[in-house]
Amino acid sequence: MAEKLTKNERRERAREQARLAREAEKRREKRGRLLLQGGIVVGVLAILAVVALILTQTMKPAGPGPENMASGGVVFTKDLKVVETPALQSGEEREAPEVDRKQLPLDVSIYVDYMCPACGAFEQQYGTMLENYVGSGDVTLQVYPLNFLDSASLGTKYSTRAANLFSCVVEQQPDVAFKLHNTLLSAEVQPAEGSTGLTDDELLEQAEGAGAELTDELRQCVKDVRFGSFIAANYKAVSETGVQGLAKGAQMFGPGGTELQPADQAQRLVSTPTVIVNGQQWNQARDGDLESYLLKVKSEVEKNSSAADDSADAEDSE
Repeated sequence: MAEKLTKNERRERAREQARLAREAEKRREKRGRLLLQGGIVVGVLAILAVVALILTQTMKPAGPGPENMASGGVVFTKDLKVVETPALQSGEEREAPEVDRKQLPLDVSIYVDYMCPACGAFEQQYGTMLENYVGSGDVTLQVYPLNFLDSASLGTKYSTRAANLFSCVVEQQPDVAFKLHNTLLSAEVQPAEGSTGLTDDELLEQAEGAGAELTDELRQCVKDVRFGSFIAANYKAVSETGVQGLAKGAQMFGPGGTELQPADQAQRLVSTPTVIVNGQQWNQARDGDLESYLLKVKSEVEKNSSAADDSADAEDSE
């Protein structure tokens, strides 16, 4: 039988139950505040960690460039062999290779962006010819990869990624570097300007097709875009400081390709492809067909070299 309470007892019990309920509610509110505060702290710490990581990556100095590209470009010599050089270290300036332009082989440099349509057209017209001249030892060719068309690949930075692949191969498997360069600019492979370009996997497929072995090291180099900052520094150097290795007094063409840049200013690269032959910029409108121009310069070098030899012989006979 239920206990019968007086009116006062019922009132007291109700008050006690109300008090206990209020205390329970206060405890729940306190726990909620603590959890919220803890969540905010954790969230702030997470944000700070992300910010710290971003700052660390942003402030971290650029790592070394690829081996065999100390000048910013790779030098191909007879039989398409790559000239070995140590990696360009952070803070080191790019320097053009030392050449004797009074003797053969001819010194040719090409500045390219792997998304540049004009670079593709140039390679498709002259690539085989240059391969033959370099392979025979008549020309030493420096290929200098740039990324000025990164903004034309819908956010994928294709120019950087393609140049990075090329740089990875130059360092790791240089014997297939020339073939890869030619492949990336071929009509069958080069993507259209304004497209996303090839994916990393598709780039690796092209490297494999050019003869590269898809090692873990090569895959990681592509995945990390290991030489992205190196490629960006290439473009910064030639577009701001000026093209290196020009002959004394040589002048580059300015925007539009019709007027020469002022002789008393840095000779900056303004377009690709830019071709330098024995220290002078080749301009098709002024100089005509590239092969004919190479043969003309080659003939002049041979003539001057022969005259110098005759003069030396005459002095020796006296």
